[in-house]
Amino acid sequence: MNEALLRSLTPNVLGILVRRGADFAAAEDAVQDALIEAVRVWPTDPPRDAKGWLVTVAWRKFLDATRADTARRRREDLVEEEPAPGPAPAADDTLQLYFLCAHPSLTPSSAVALTLRAVGGLTTRQIAQAYLVPEATMAQRISRAKRTVSSVRFDQPGDVATVLRVLYLVFNEGYSGDVDLAAEAIRLTRQLAAVIDHPEVAGLLALMLLHHARRAARTAPDGSLVPLADQDRGRWDTTSIAEGVEILQAALARDRLGEFQAQAAIAALHADAPAAEETDWVQIVEWYDELAGLTDNPVVRLNRAVAVGEADGPRAGLAALAALDDSLPRHTAVAAYLHERDGDLTTAARLYAEAAQKAPNLAERDHLTRQAARLNTGRPR
Repeated sequence: MNEALLRSLTPNVLGILVRRGADFAAAEDAVQDALIEAVRVWPTDPPRDAKGWLVTVAWRKFLDATRADTARRRREDLVEEEPAPGPAPAADDTLQLYFLCAHPSLTPSSAVALTLRAVGGLTTRQIAQAYLVPEATMAQRISRAKRTVSSVRFDQPGDVATVLRVLYLVFNEGYSGDVDLAAEAIRLTRQLAAVIDHPEVAGLLALMLLHHARRAARTAPDGSLVPLADQDRGRWDTTSIAEGVEILQAALARDRLGEFQAQAAIAALHADAPAAEETDWVQIVEWYDELAGLTDNPVVRLNRAVAVGEADGPRAGLAALAALDDSLPRHTAVAAYLHERDGDLTTAARLYAEAAQKAPNLAERDHLTRQAARLNTGRPR
């Protein structure tokens, strides 16, 4: 399989479909499906004309999708023509769509991926980064999810846990600055909390509010990232912090702890500290232990290593980090930070430079590059 050939042909095939009358989004989906088909077929049956093969298959995929969309629209029109079933509580269409995309016929991970792509507006690459899998793997997962739901009626909404996972990932992507979806995720979670009495819904809303309260302080005037310890806490939104803490306390009082409540508790401890050096890292480590018991997410253990380094010293943090897979995103950046705190500035500078090369976005890459340059020139933090 010549992946370079596939990548080089993709823009040409996409352009041909658009010129034939396909809108860009539909053409992009069709080409993606054709590439997946090529990965499956070409190793055993390579075409003589690779470009022609991709155009033919992509155009067929586009027509199939168009026919399916036309049929769907017709079904929706028929439903709209039916008499109204009676009074029903008002609900946001977007939130309803989140539930419908979390269809019971899909696995939770596939439902989340499909919803993020179809409703959340995230790219396949962004979703793959959130799930710590290769982009090609995520493209196949989304494609399979599309095929699974193409022949089912969307009259069985998915469960709350799947919808919460989608909203959480949408918020995180928006908060990163790549796609500004954080406020929309908060809006939808507020609506969900208003109609569903569940401590994890409240926990997620509290977590979002506590993180969003720090947003204004996360970047300097030149657009560079400002680490949590260096942020101007006077720029934090105290109203959002107070609301988040109040919602969290009410949720925790119900004694049905979930991962979003545990994450919100960690965020609340950061928000409660008047200065970085007054942060209660011992409690934060305890909450990370709770969180690690609720989820086997390796990113949780990575963040716990940082907290251990603050609570018990950098060498304890490095020992916790050594137990984790070094291919984890931001693993190298964490190692650099802990080595710097331990006084090994040469190793820290090298690791900061390595982490910059792996950074998922430009702002983080610039920040890590500056950290490496600072140590190499002997400047203090």
